[in-house]
Amino acid sequence: MNSKPFIEMKSIRKVYPDGTVALRGVDFNVGRGEIVGLLGENGAGKTTLMKILSGLLPPTGGEIFVNGERVRFRNPSDALKRGIGMVHQFFALVPPYTAVENILLGQEAAGPFSLLAIEAARKRLSDLAEETGLKVPLDTPIELLPLGVQQRVEILKVLYRGTEVLILDEPTSSLTPMEVDELFRIMCRLKEAGKAIVFITHKLREVLEISDRIVVLRNGLVTGKLPTEEATPKKLAVMMVGKEVVPRVTRRERGVGEPVLVVKDLQVMSDFGTLAVKGLSFEVRAGEIFGVAGVEGNGQSELVQALTGLRPPKGGQIKLNGVDVIAFDPQKLYGMGVCHIPEDKARFGLALNFDVAENSVLGRQWEPMFLLGMGRLNWGKIVEFTEKLIKRFNVITPSVRTPVKSLSGGNQQRLVVGRELSKNPALVVAAHPTRGLDIASTVYIRELLVRMRDEGKGVLLISADLDEILELSDRIAVMYEGEFLGVGKAEELTREEIGLMMGGIRPD
Repeated sequence: MNSKPFIEMKSIRKVYPDGTVALRGVDFNVGRGEIVGLLGENGAGKTTLMKILSGLLPPTGGEIFVNGERVRFRNPSDALKRGIGMVHQFFALVPPYTAVENILLGQEAAGPFSLLAIEAARKRLSDLAEETGLKVPLDTPIELLPLGVQQRVEILKVLYRGTEVLILDEPTSSLTPMEVDELFRIMCRLKEAGKAIVFITHKLREVLEISDRIVVLRNGLVTGKLPTEEATPKKLAVMMVGKEVVPRVTRRERGVGEPVLVVKDLQVMSDFGTLAVKGLSFEVRAGEIFGVAGVEGNGQSELVQALTGLRPPKGGQIKLNGVDVIAFDPQKLYGMGVCHIPEDKARFGLALNFDVAENSVLGRQWEPMFLLGMGRLNWGKIVEFTEKLIKRFNVITPSVRTPVKSLSGGNQQRLVVGRELSKNPALVVAAHPTRGLDIASTVYIRELLVRMRDEGKGVLLISADLDEILELSDRIAVMYEGEFLGVGKAEELTREEIGLMMGGIRPD
């Protein structure tokens, strides 16, 4: 590792037009042959800082130096010319185009995708893939490639442009454990080749495994810088949230009750007319968390929608406390004790232009306690209920009349979770309940789910976060292409076995 920083950012400030202060004078540097982990809660400023470095955002103040020379970037092209490229969490690829076409997109020299341009690039790309380990099928359409291979295409696209500084924003969020291991091997090869890498993540275990040095941001300021060998999860958590937070939830042993949910031979169609759920059979008992692991897009969304009345099944049985509910709509299911924490709170959990009070009773507004008669809402009761809910579930909001779109992502999620769990449910269906949340909100919501389990509720947890599944679940199923490749007690399944099943390989 070169001791002299290749990139230096000094006193970087960012204030948005609405007055929001994202960065308050941040110093950051990274050297050649070094992997720097960048940690922080949601809204801490880490992605904003890297967007400034990659030319996507202009800073309000501060200086950037590349190899000792002061620079000013007007756009990402300027940053790329100086060797700085960013791979975003959500890939910017054109699905019908091949890998090589996506890599060349935006820099066609002899007309769009001319044979001459593609053939000239193919050898260079093959050599680059061999050097870095980023091997991809260059002539395969992106839509046919697994997420891990799509990510390699994104990295190749940046490296093909001569990048010396590679910024990876939450790169493991949609990968299987095997794909994460492969990504880390590639990062190590790039590091050995002298590349500088910035690794943005909220996963403490991963940053401790792959980085050389860790920088922590909180509220737009640097709260910690230390070599990785000196870091511990506890130290990092304190730097991230300003107080000691135990990032692991403890489950006590308890006996399970009768089945709350029984599913037999369930079949569910996708939006594209294909079978997304292929004859699943399982049960969730009172007092247990049944975790469903797997990479997103393997039928989990369709399964949740079928269980919560949002998508009609093609066949099979769904029984709730012994009652066949396969044809029930969401309102009937909620009346029977089902609560649903949706995978996308903005699309399925909230009306963003409504205020906190209105959102706190969404789906419950017909209950007698919220009505005056003749279908009129009792706003006095609704406001009273909302005030108790935001206090009980630690929702930070200026007022119950504040539009929900003004709340942070963590507080939006707490409002959704609070609303659903306040129904005193028999069955909790929680889909990716902590995705994108900071460490404090993540711990809080996981503790709530464990509390539901300890109170005798049945909890169905669907999550692509393997750490979350292992931490919370009593039993685990691994879903792949609409089927369960394995089901077992959490203590009987290893991380490696689960990782293989997430990649489509059965234990036998």
